Amino acid sequence: MKNGGSPTNQWRFKRNEELTQASAVTVRGVLNMLMEHLNASDPRAVIPLGHGDPSAFPSFRTTPLAEEAVCAAVRSAKFNSYSSTVGILPARRAVAEYLSKGLPHKLSPDDVFLTIGCTQALETIVTVLARPGANILLPRPGFPYYEARAGFSHLEVRHFDLIPEKDWEVDLAAVEALSDENTVAVVIINPGNPCGNVFKYEHLKKVAETARKLGILVIADEVYSHLTFGSSPFVPMGVFGSIVPVVTVGSISKRWIVPGWRLGWLVTNDPDGILMKQGIVDSIKGFLNITSDPATFIQGALPQILENTPSDFFLKIVNTLRESVGICYDKIKEIPCITCPSKPEGSMFVMVKLNLSLLEDIKDDLDFCCKLAMEESVIVLPGVAVGLKDWLRVTFAIEPSSLDDGLGRIKAFCQRHANKQ
Repeated sequence: MKNGGSPTNQWRFKRNEELTQASAVTVRGVLNMLMEHLNASDPRAVIPLGHGDPSAFPSFRTTPLAEEAVCAAVRSAKFNSYSSTVGILPARRAVAEYLSKGLPHKLSPDDVFLTIGCTQALETIVTVLARPGANILLPRPGFPYYEARAGFSHLEVRHFDLIPEKDWEVDLAAVEALSDENTVAVVIINPGNPCGNVFKYEHLKKVAETARKLGILVIADEVYSHLTFGSSPFVPMGVFGSIVPVVTVGSISKRWIVPGWRLGWLVTNDPDGILMKQGIVDSIKGFLNITSDPATFIQGALPQILENTPSDFFLKIVNTLRESVGICYDKIKEIPCITCPSKPEGSMFVMVKLNLSLLEDIKDDLDFCCKLAMEESVIVLPGVAVGLKDWLRVTFAIEPSSLDDGLGRIKAFCQRHANKQ
């Protein structure tokens, strides 16, 4: 061989099996697989009812103020350098002030850590909590990134159920039964992904009291905060920070409809300083020291975005979601093989149950979604991807006219596959 080399069959590098396994079932992976089942000869537009990114639709365009804030940050030439690994001070101060509005205590910029979207915030806290033998309590159904990240970090996952008959409340008895001396945290997603529920104040207080009794912290995933349109207002889990330490994760991705901007945060709601005493805050800083951080110019735009976005923008988005959820709920009631336990009150999703006994040649939720994509050019996420087999997660955060069309196609599909007996 050239350069004096010799052939070898003993290469010492190979793929990381743990990483391959951890990423085996993700929302994006399942949606990409379903896209491969589309019929290229179908002239109709594809209706995407499986994702949580409505930014491509005219009704969900972000506010011009946010766009101008980013442009101004770039033009200023003040944000071309590296930032602190925890985020620049003006941006952290803006997040602290923004989140303090709903709390009985005032957050400090030192309580705020900026991240590359909410995903990196989740990665950070899960990695920080992982230690040999430790376990974490996750909701079922839930957001599968938690399982993937926990698995890769060797953090055992234990699932508690959300109860559909009780508006997807946490099964607190199960949380207590699952917990032991190695349990480190319980995850609460509010408003709910994938269920569209909004937890009430009294229930969240019970969650906090249960976590305190067990000696574990609460991870509050509030990426869909304030996207509520029912009778239950959004209550931040940080309200109960004096009962139990709360780590809140969130971002501008959903409320401002800019998931591609990748600006999120991890915030400690801990007026008693327990997270500091336990070394969690130092570990968060340590993790952020060895990873990347959000684009500095997006951080530079954040104060303007958080402080000055007009309220009519938020009202428009919520009203559009309210209109869409009404269409979704009413149309689903017309489909015999699908039932919806309760009308969504928040986020962008609803979970619906498949009655496979009313269908022929459909073996499970994944089979349903594959055939639906092929025959009707409609993409819906199978429940197995979020931990609930033979259910479906449907997003209503698209143009109302497209939603109506997509649900009509689902109805036609179910009628065509109805059990003839």
